[in-house]
Amino acid sequence: MDIVVAPAARVQPPIIAMTDVPDHIGIVACTAEGAALCYRTICVEGAQFLGAHAHPEVSMHTHSLAEYMTCIYRGDWPGVAELMLSSANKLAEIGADFLICPDNTIHQALPHLESRSPLPWLNIADVVAEQAVERGFRRLGLTGTRWLVESEVYPEKLTARGLEYVRSNIAEREEINRIIMDELVNGIFQPAAVTCFQRVIERMKREGCDAVILGCTEIPLIMNDSNSPLPTLDSTRLLARAALRRAVRGATAST
Repeated sequence: MDIVVAPAARVQPPIIAMTDVPDHIGIVACTAEGAALCYRTICVEGAQFLGAHAHPEVSMHTHSLAEYMTCIYRGDWPGVAELMLSSANKLAEIGADFLICPDNTIHQALPHLESRSPLPWLNIADVVAEQAVERGFRRLGLTGTRWLVESEVYPEKLTARGLEYVRSNIAEREEINRIIMDELVNGIFQPAAVTCFQRVIERMKREGCDAVILGCTEIPLIMNDSNSPLPTLDSTRLLARAALRRAVRGATAST
């Protein structure tokens, strides 16, 4: 006699009726690959909250990456802020309720624009730091572009929550910066790039890190928990999921 065991029921988040309209998510994009992954995550995982094929309204605007890089290369963060603010204003005009930016590096410009922003922002470093605390991590490795790693975008948020961090060293961040800017943002994914990240993360592990922040929104395209020496904090998907939760809260708050 064959015994058939029914699969365990999966616990699903509460489904929000589509008459309860979620908040409209505005994406201030910078690099195409990271923004596309963030957008795709929102659209696909929206079904967990809203039902099959459903997701919040999403709008995205971006200036040319070349315009951003012109400012970044000369350290002109107020200039970066003006580009972000331009996108924010356009998204506000078409009905977005709040904003996210799936680009870690240009979060350095947020202090230059938040007081003038037409809409509130979710800060990617806040989202990642909160997830680190929730998962019980204590000491985090930080990877990303050299501008991001040398900034206080993450250290400020991590320290505020009692978390320690280890930055990639100068040689590591230069090679990672090259991989990001020459390869990943252009959709080029090489085995050698994975090897480089694995080497850096292994070094961080030896220095006592218990997780690593994938602090460039393109890094999750090649690195994840299955090939990393440490558990990963995927900044791109974490931001997308935080935006989903906020959008859904907007729907339930209005009922």
